[in-house]
Amino acid sequence: MGDIEKSKIEDIARAQQEWEEKNKASRIEKKYTSTGIGIKPLYTPADVPDLDYLRDIGFPGDYPMVRGGHPLGYRTKLWVTRQYAGFGTAAESNQRFKYLAKEGNTGLNIAFDLVTQMGLDSDNPEIEEEVGRVGVAIDSLEDMEVLFDGIPLDKVSTAFTINATAPIIIAMYYVTAEKQGVSPDKLGGTVQNDNLKEYFSRGAFIFPVQPTMRMTADLFEFCSKVIPKYIPVSVCGYHIRESGATSVQEIAFAFLNAIAYIENALSRGLDIDSFAPRLSFNFATLMGFFEEIAKYRAARRIWARILRDRFGAKDPKSWRMLYIAGSTGGSFTRRQPDCNVIRGAIETLASIISGAQASATHTKDEGHTIPTPEAQIIALRTQQLIAYETDVPNTIDPLAGSYFVESLTNEMEKQIEATMAEVEANGGIIKAIEEGWVQRLLMRQAYEDRRKVELGERPLIGENMFVMEEEKETVALHYADPKWVQEQIRRVRALKERRDNARVKETLDALGRAARGKGNIMYPLIDAVRAYATLGEMTAVLKEVFGEFKEPVNIF
Repeated sequence: MGDIEKSKIEDIARAQQEWEEKNKASRIEKKYTSTGIGIKPLYTPADVPDLDYLRDIGFPGDYPMVRGGHPLGYRTKLWVTRQYAGFGTAAESNQRFKYLAKEGNTGLNIAFDLVTQMGLDSDNPEIEEEVGRVGVAIDSLEDMEVLFDGIPLDKVSTAFTINATAPIIIAMYYVTAEKQGVSPDKLGGTVQNDNLKEYFSRGAFIFPVQPTMRMTADLFEFCSKVIPKYIPVSVCGYHIRESGATSVQEIAFAFLNAIAYIENALSRGLDIDSFAPRLSFNFATLMGFFEEIAKYRAARRIWARILRDRFGAKDPKSWRMLYIAGSTGGSFTRRQPDCNVIRGAIETLASIISGAQASATHTKDEGHTIPTPEAQIIALRTQQLIAYETDVPNTIDPLAGSYFVESLTNEMEKQIEATMAEVEANGGIIKAIEEGWVQRLLMRQAYEDRRKVELGERPLIGENMFVMEEEKETVALHYADPKWVQEQIRRVRALKERRDNARVKETLDALGRAARGKGNIMYPLIDAVRAYATLGEMTAVLKEVFGEFKEPVNIF
């Protein structure tokens, strides 16, 4: 390492070469990380000859933030356990939230159905089969009030996994807190609000890129001024990774998206240090244990440098990379689902060793269905066992100084920065999205990864190794109750009949005028929410003004 004399490094390098020759190390099968970085059978100080501890690693809470953004790590505060939940109606989801809270879940992470994500109302006859299927159905303030009934919003941290309709959902959350008598400065949590990744990963987009970026900035500004503890974006590398990206591409594209959001906010006149400390990320942790830990360490160093040197942030809190990480549904298998419990534990352990501020462990039935309460408890207990029965939280960045981990961290950093530089040299992430370049890249990557599984080149227990010919079904499938769907449709129709529709029209007209102008649309959205305008009605107004995003014609 840089702290060791050069002559000593040379001596170690020669001795290492002699050891490799004596033990025929060059003849054994070569191994690689999922990203394709070669893994040597042995690492020594000769593999990190220029590493300087104070310059390249440092201390937790200090630049370059490699060892974590908080000085004492988990010694003063454990990570937030956020089990992803939400299905059916607001009343059903409310009961599940309370159940998880009783069992020790410390933060809500809310899943919305596709109807809500796409800005439609549950009484739309074209989408009835999707109501409440993969998340909770939220049509209006009335549903949001039921969702948080008996849950004090000044006592709980709430994360909303929502993007295209994020401003509307936050407007509903704000008014719900208002009705609970909770001061805005007491509201804490995160909204995903990462629309750029929707265009090239999940596909749950509505509006064209430019008006979407405007609404993202509106929400940034609103949070900064009105609900200062609330995080206005959780840039989602997780969904990028689930779409087929490598660990390098996950970080690179997430950072490029984040840079675009920062530049957009700065164009509004916001000061970098007024919002940067509250930016956050959502990342995926897969089974490449050391690769994932090195990924997060490299990402922290890159992010600190971007904020300090590129954007001139002065507050050290702005240099911190805040993130939630945990296991990933994409790594879980439908066959032999009990193996997913083990995968979840390994991936969660890597997330915690890496220093995540929050973590979510997927359930063993992730490859099949909406989680059962029993499966969610196992996932929650996984985090609690790591927190209370191991010594993992007792020290910060425990793998620092490992020749392998430091070498891998450096290589990950180089590859992430090279990927970012390629995109920026060709016009930036927005151009890459609008032209379909990122979409094509991820499609090819996903195909290649699946090809390796099918050919047995990437081991996957239960799929291409140790396959059980007669496997007994061990997962109880979740079925959407038709009564929930009909109840949700009945509720939204009844609301539309009994509310003050003249007032609703006034607020929707005002929203349209604001969208055509340059003002912040959060304020007319809040007025429309207070009048019990529905999510579908508000989205329809914005569609009329902004239009809808069209896929690039050359995407395939």
